[in-house]
Amino acid sequence: MRIGTVREIKNLEFRVGLTPENVGELVAHGHKVFVESGAGAGIGLADEAYRAAGATITPDAAGVFAEAELIVKVKEPQSSEIARLKSRQTIFTYLHLAADPPQAHGLMKSGATAIAYETITDDHGRLPLLAPMSQVAGRMAVQVGAQYLLKTFGGRGLLLSGVPGVPPAKVGILGAGVSGLHAAEIAAGMRADVTLFDISEERLAEADKALGGKVKCVFSTRAAIAEFLPGADLVIGCVLVTGGTAPKLVLREDLKRMKQRAVLVDVAIDQGGCFETSRPTTHERPTFLVEGIVHYCVANMPGAAPLTSTYALTAATMPYVLALADKGVEQALADDPHLAAGVNIQGGKIIHPAVKAALG
Repeated sequence: MRIGTVREIKNLEFRVGLTPENVGELVAHGHKVFVESGAGAGIGLADEAYRAAGATITPDAAGVFAEAELIVKVKEPQSSEIARLKSRQTIFTYLHLAADPPQAHGLMKSGATAIAYETITDDHGRLPLLAPMSQVAGRMAVQVGAQYLLKTFGGRGLLLSGVPGVPPAKVGILGAGVSGLHAAEIAAGMRADVTLFDISEERLAEADKALGGKVKCVFSTRAAIAEFLPGADLVIGCVLVTGGTAPKLVLREDLKRMKQRAVLVDVAIDQGGCFETSRPTTHERPTFLVEGIVHYCVANMPGAAPLTSTYALTAATMPYVLALADKGVEQALADDPHLAAGVNIQGGKIIHPAVKAALG
């Protein structure tokens, strides 16, 4: 198969869909790989490393799109990339279509098969290709939350850990999935006063055991969250609905009861965000204020740690890339229902039921 990867063009995005090591493995399986010049430059992966692994380097993205049958990316295709897609092609990347109708319509118009990392499942109902970036985002959320609590970054002037004689910050984490659990682990490790909310008693029990009782685990209800918010210094939203839009758990009216310059970090922003007042931001301009509350809603948080993120992600995606390449897309999807769950758009139609429901 002819496989390609391109330089990501989303603002301040330096991750890359394939590393030279991935290219070498694909070439060893008899496939031809096309890489846009500079695709890995942002994390120190030079064209020469790709060339040495057996890739053909193209001067621009147009060359990759012209040659490849399977295009492997990190972030959702931008409008200029969608315009280059053909019905014969498959694109394999994060899509997050529920919060992005224009992208969905563009992909449908292209006729291409669009497979989303975030809706591929495993035997346990988990999301194995979302997990690596959820781990990064969950851990990062505490770091950025601690940063924006500082006065110099617009926050309350509060040290997350406190010091002897001064209590630590009160941190609320909404959702005990992968990102929420990792956020709770880091926040507790930084000596914050942490409360973890979820609607699953089983997940809360697992979190309580995994975190050694260092975090308060609370069944999530509207009343429980509303009671917590007035005392909160940092709230991290980590709620995920597979393929759908995130529920709004913190409303605008709630902000009026919170401490001025408290911080909200919305890890769920790719899926529309779990705070009513959230809107996507960038690493260049990451925050904004609503009702005096700092909102951090960067839609590609792991992109700030692109070297770590690229290797964590490609370790998870490569078995699927190999399956698609070795067997062909049609056979790979037929053989693996979990991979088939990743198909969001095919033949000009929305295939995934949750995406279809979200987009009407």
